[in-house]
Amino acid sequence: MNLKPLLGIIAATTLGSALMAEQPSTVAMRAFGQTKAGEPVMLYTLTNAKGLSADITNYGGIMVRLLVPDREGKLGDILLGYNTVDEYIAKTPYFGALIGRVGNRIAHGKFTLDGQTYTLALNDHPGDIPCNLHGGNLGFDKVLWQAEPVIKDNAPGLKLHRVSPDGEEGFPGNLDVTVTYWLTNANELKIEYRATTDKATPVNLTQHNYYNLRGDGNGDILGHILTINGSQTTPVNAGLIPTGELAPVAGTPFDFLTPTPMGKNINADNQQIKYGPGFDHNWVLDRKTAKELELAATVYEPTTGRVMEVWTQEPALQFYAGNFLDGTLVGKNGKPYQYRTGFCLETQHSPDSINQPTFPSTVLRPGEVYSTVTVYRFSAK
Repeated sequence: MNLKPLLGIIAATTLGSALMAEQPSTVAMRAFGQTKAGEPVMLYTLTNAKGLSADITNYGGIMVRLLVPDREGKLGDILLGYNTVDEYIAKTPYFGALIGRVGNRIAHGKFTLDGQTYTLALNDHPGDIPCNLHGGNLGFDKVLWQAEPVIKDNAPGLKLHRVSPDGEEGFPGNLDVTVTYWLTNANELKIEYRATTDKATPVNLTQHNYYNLRGDGNGDILGHILTINGSQTTPVNAGLIPTGELAPVAGTPFDFLTPTPMGKNINADNQQIKYGPGFDHNWVLDRKTAKELELAATVYEPTTGRVMEVWTQEPALQFYAGNFLDGTLVGKNGKPYQYRTGFCLETQHSPDSINQPTFPSTVLRPGEVYSTVTVYRFSAK
């Protein structure tokens, strides 16, 4: 592997930081195993000027670690995940991964676009009803990406690129995708998504970090205080596919318009909760603009003081409370991941949008550019 681009970036970082009178941001690289086909997998460590750091691998764009400070300034890893790529390859519920070509579910693994019907893999079966989930059997989380370390404004980044070929997992068009992770010096994880295509195709990219603001392996997430700026959800059937309705959250277990513990209503006697089981649902965000970054959600963890804000250009947000973690997967600290020990906040277009004409469209056409940004901002109080 050619190390010259990486070494050049590190040198540029040092020069830039000297000019800006800040500590230098850095990007380091080391081996992280190999794929089943014998391809080398690398792990990149991004460290910003304030000491925030993230480990990201070019296999699946997976974020392996994210170290952020608590109220005492002590850094802690807040992501669920594994220590080796072999574990990610063997079995993972999408820990830390980039998701595509279409995140979330597509009903019955089928959609019709411009008069042609496309058939996808049926790789998930909630309620014994088959669907396509997170791009299929070989989604973006299970492929090797071209990786390029980058520096901008003394903030470290990792640019990941691949072309998803026409017909991959049943989707039409050669989709040219670039996803860039940044650690800004405002202690933000910023994710920039960009894609173009040569045929009309659905695109709905997202990122699947499992968070525990108490720290990886430090118990459940039920005491985390969550606010979601969304006054409606998209109710689902037993297969977790949206019915097409929009349901107000007021007076229901889904009302997170004011700060509410994640565990307060997670076992409520509610049909939607039973389908989950628990929270695994999509909120339609109360946006004021069409495309500006807006605050979607805030999470506060009282024992550590950590706060995470989610800012996005996307119209919706999936809150998943780790309902399918059952202790069979063992994490980085040698501790089993028990029931509800991690949560996901996935910015997105609503599930099954390609089959829901009243939802915002996920169709990307030739000549158009798919471009969206999500920011996870960290602080403590």
